Amino acid sequence: MDILEQIQTLILTYGLNVLGAIVIIFVGRWLAGVVSRWLRAMMAKTNSNEALLRFLSNLVYYAILAFAVIAALERVGVQTASFIAVLGAAGLAIGLALEGALANFASGVIILLFKPFGIGDLVEVGDVLGSVEDIQIFSTILVTPDNKTVIMPNGQITGSHIVNYTKRGSLRVDMTFGIGYSDDLLKAKQLLEQILHENEYVLAEPAPNVAVSELADSSVNFAVRPYVAVENYWAAHFAIHEAVKLRFDAEGISIPFPQRDVHLFQPN
Repeated sequence: MDILEQIQTLILTYGLNVLGAIVIIFVGRWLAGVVSRWLRAMMAKTNSNEALLRFLSNLVYYAILAFAVIAALERVGVQTASFIAVLGAAGLAIGLALEGALANFASGVIILLFKPFGIGDLVEVGDVLGSVEDIQIFSTILVTPDNKTVIMPNGQITGSHIVNYTKRGSLRVDMTFGIGYSDDLLKAKQLLEQILHENEYVLAEPAPNVAVSELADSSVNFAVRPYVAVENYWAAHFAIHEAVKLRFDAEGISIPFPQRDVHLFQPN
């Protein structure tokens, strides 16, 4: 009789604990799904990167599920203190071994959240100039103007200056053209303004600017500053230079090259 009572007591005690552990796991799993879906929906409203959405939602899901499993083990009488200590030590060792990768991951999250640039933007990062082809968790892929693919670790990107040429939608093309001192300055300025007005790439706003910038040793120099769409930068640069040479030749405006007067003195 005593044995039956002891068995009944053990079943009631451990049965309730096991049942409680099962309930904890099911509730934890449900809560992990709810929180991860909520996080995914909130981040989707900010147009966050899809890879980042999946990663963070999965991270939150399994983190909550891990807490639920630990709580369930505690419920059935398993001592989890040493288990947690082992996990913490293993996590520290892995973190130290993957220090560079974790730094790149953290930088990737920063880039995807704060968006200093987007896919397709023309950027200068450190000493690399290129268009952004892809933004990944650990690295960013750039394509240079000469069609080279550069894979940059995200930690290197956030640790250096970032110049985004696409952010404002247009770029200023800085050019300098010189004429001779004997040429008609006002006529040359008018021709330059006409060339910019006729060029298909030059934007009306912001308005282009033509002004005398320097009275140099061999020429009077004009600063020519039109604004163009980012993708038309080089096309405008080449077209304007060609048009200036052709128009100046047709109108008799000289483009001087460096000159120097040399005076020879004969000794008595």
